[in-house]
Amino acid sequence: MAARTPAPTPAPAGPGRQPGLRERKKQQTRDALVQAAHGLFLGQGFARTTVDEIASAVEVSQRTFFRYFANKDEVALAVMADAEDYFIECLRRRPAEESPLQALRAAIVQSWRELGAEHRSGPGSITTALELMRMIEETPTLLAAHLRRVTEQERVVVRVIAEREGLDPSTDLRPTVLAAVFGSVLRAAHLSWTPEQEPAGPEGMVAVIERHFDQLGPALAGHWRTVTPR
Repeated sequence: MAARTPAPTPAPAGPGRQPGLRERKKQQTRDALVQAAHGLFLGQGFARTTVDEIASAVEVSQRTFFRYFANKDEVALAVMADAEDYFIECLRRRPAEESPLQALRAAIVQSWRELGAEHRSGPGSITTALELMRMIEETPTLLAAHLRRVTEQERVVVRVIAEREGLDPSTDLRPTVLAAVFGSVLRAAHLSWTPEQEPAGPEGMVAVIERHFDQLGPALAGHWRTVTPR
């Protein structure tokens, strides 16, 4: 069956938002599809899992699946995509007096903590997100799709930072450079997280992110080699 164009799906609610009954039901169906898909992907592999199996696990039709997701790639990337969208929301709300790097760092910590508190298990949880990150890195088609989305998110970050600072990013390269550096540090932090070494829950991931950003200044401007006095 050809994939249908998915209908708009609810964005991650975020703390404090009270969705209506219809929206809650749609979100429950979407979450069930995401959870079923991720269980199948992690259990038997992304390539071996079909849309039919995902839909059957939730007892919905293939047609219903395509109302929410265009294909398997989209459902596999759903948790990360929702988290990225919520991060952008947090960034837009950061106080104007924060520097660009302070706003980015605070927004990513805020989004991990708030989404982690709201989704302690199942779709959106810390464990699910990081298990999926490993699967994405090991699956070429998913990694390509994820990197395309990351590139688009960097463009959004550039626009948000430029607007905050009253800059034209076509002539001032600082927002572009900062967005690229921020994205690379964040990806390194995500890939370095291990459940054996870090505290459980969102604070474990936040600790890893904070450690990586603490090293950003020394890595860019510090002297790396120890100079032995003569």
